[in-house]
Amino acid sequence: MKVDIKQLKKFLAKLPWTIAERAFFACLFLFVLALIFGGLSFYKYNILAQKIGFEALNQSLLLKEETYQEVLTVWQEQEKRFSEADSKEYPNPFEELVPFPGEEAPEEAPGEEEED
Repeated sequence: MKVDIKQLKKFLAKLPWTIAERAFFACLFLFVLALIFGGLSFYKYNILAQKIGFEALNQSLLLKEETYQEVLTVWQEQEKRFSEADSKEYPNPFEELVPFPGEEAPEEAPGEEEED
Protein backbone atom coordinates (compact mmCIF):
# COMPACT_ATOMS: atom_id res chain seq x y z
CA MET A 1 0.00 0.00 0.00
CA LYS A 2 1.58 3.19 -1.17
CA VAL A 3 0.65 6.51 0.42
CA ASP A 4 0.27 9.37 -2.00
CA ILE A 5 1.97 12.43 -0.47
CA LYS A 6 -0.06 14.94 -2.50
CA GLN A 7 -3.38 13.45 -1.44
CA LEU A 8 -2.21 13.35 2.17
CA LYS A 9 -1.21 17.04 2.06
CA LYS A 10 -4.53 17.91 0.45
CA PHE A 11 -6.44 15.97 3.13
CA LEU A 12 -4.47 17.58 5.98
CA ALA A 13 -5.02 21.03 4.46
CA LYS A 14 -8.80 20.47 4.32
CA LEU A 15 -9.03 18.90 7.79
CA PRO A 16 -9.15 22.16 9.84
CA TRP A 17 -11.83 23.59 7.56
CA THR A 18 -13.89 20.40 7.79
CA ILE A 19 -13.65 20.39 11.58
CA ALA A 20 -14.52 24.12 11.74
CA GLU A 21 -17.60 23.59 9.55
CA ARG A 22 -18.81 20.91 11.94
CA ALA A 23 -17.68 22.60 15.19
CA PHE A 24 -20.64 21.35 17.27
CA PHE A 25 -20.03 17.73 16.37
CA ALA A 26 -16.27 18.14 16.87
CA CYS A 27 -16.83 19.54 20.38
CA LEU A 28 -19.35 16.80 21.12
CA PHE A 29 -16.87 14.15 19.97
CA LEU A 30 -14.08 15.63 22.12
CA PHE A 31 -16.42 15.83 25.12
CA VAL A 32 -17.43 12.18 24.77
CA LEU A 33 -13.78 11.20 24.32
CA ALA A 34 -12.87 13.10 27.52
CA LEU A 35 -15.72 11.38 29.39
CA ILE A 36 -14.50 7.96 28.27
CA PHE A 37 -10.91 8.73 29.24
CA GLY A 38 -11.99 10.14 32.61
CA GLY A 39 -14.22 7.14 33.29
CA LEU A 40 -11.45 4.68 32.51
CA SER A 41 -8.93 6.48 34.72
CA PHE A 42 -11.51 6.73 37.55
CA TYR A 43 -12.17 3.00 37.24
CA LYS A 44 -8.47 2.18 37.26
CA TYR A 45 -7.42 4.35 40.20
CA ASN A 46 -10.53 4.27 42.39
CA ILE A 47 -12.82 1.31 41.83
CA LEU A 48 -10.15 -1.22 40.86
CA ALA A 49 -7.97 -0.10 43.77
CA GLN A 50 -10.83 -0.72 46.20
CA LYS A 51 -11.44 -4.19 44.78
CA ILE A 52 -7.82 -5.17 45.13
CA GLY A 53 -7.70 -3.89 48.68
CA PHE A 54 -4.76 -2.96 50.78
CA GLU A 55 -2.69 -6.09 50.22
CA ALA A 56 0.03 -4.12 48.51
CA LEU A 57 0.23 -1.68 51.44
CA ASN A 58 0.91 -4.47 53.93
CA GLN A 59 4.30 -5.14 52.40
CA SER A 60 7.04 -3.49 54.39
CA LEU A 61 9.33 -0.99 52.78
CA LEU A 62 12.92 -2.03 52.49
CA LEU A 63 15.51 0.73 52.69
CA LYS A 64 19.09 0.38 51.65
CA GLU A 65 21.00 1.15 54.83
CA GLU A 66 24.09 2.49 53.04
CA THR A 67 22.10 4.92 50.91
CA TYR A 68 20.12 6.04 53.94
CA GLN A 69 23.31 6.74 55.91
CA GLU A 70 24.78 8.71 52.97
CA VAL A 71 21.69 10.89 52.73
CA LEU A 72 21.66 11.34 56.48
CA THR A 73 25.28 12.53 56.57
CA VAL A 74 24.68 14.96 53.70
CA TRP A 75 21.69 16.43 55.53
CA GLN A 76 23.68 16.72 58.75
CA GLU A 77 26.52 18.50 56.94
CA GLN A 78 24.07 20.94 55.35
CA GLU A 79 22.42 21.59 58.72
CA LYS A 80 25.83 22.24 60.27
CA ARG A 81 26.72 24.73 57.51
CA PHE A 82 23.38 26.51 57.90
CA SER A 83 23.78 26.79 61.66
CA GLU A 84 27.33 28.14 61.27
CA ALA A 85 26.09 30.75 58.80
CA ASP A 86 23.43 31.90 61.28
CA SER A 87 25.96 32.53 64.06
CA LYS A 88 28.55 34.32 61.93
CA GLU A 89 28.57 38.10 62.32
CA TYR A 90 29.52 40.21 59.36
CA PRO A 91 31.01 43.70 59.83
CA ASN A 92 29.00 46.66 58.64
CA PRO A 93 30.91 48.06 55.61
CA PHE A 94 29.12 51.42 55.87
CA GLU A 95 29.86 52.09 59.50
CA GLU A 96 31.36 55.55 60.08
CA LEU A 97 31.89 56.15 56.37
CA VAL A 98 28.83 58.30 55.80
CA PRO A 99 28.48 61.17 58.25
CA PHE A 100 25.11 61.97 59.69
CA PRO A 101 23.71 65.43 59.01
CA GLY A 102 25.26 67.93 61.39
CA GLU A 103 28.33 65.80 62.12
CA GLU A 104 31.81 66.15 60.75
CA ALA A 105 33.18 63.66 58.26
CA PRO A 106 35.57 61.09 59.72
CA GLU A 107 39.23 61.87 59.21
CA GLU A 108 40.20 58.27 58.65
CA ALA A 109 38.21 55.34 57.26
CA PRO A 110 37.91 52.39 59.65
CA GLY A 111 40.36 49.60 59.00
CA GLU A 112 42.99 51.90 57.53
CA GLU A 113 46.17 52.44 59.51
CA GLU A 114 48.54 55.33 59.28
CA GLU A 115 51.75 54.64 57.43
CA ASP A 116 54.97 55.91 59.03
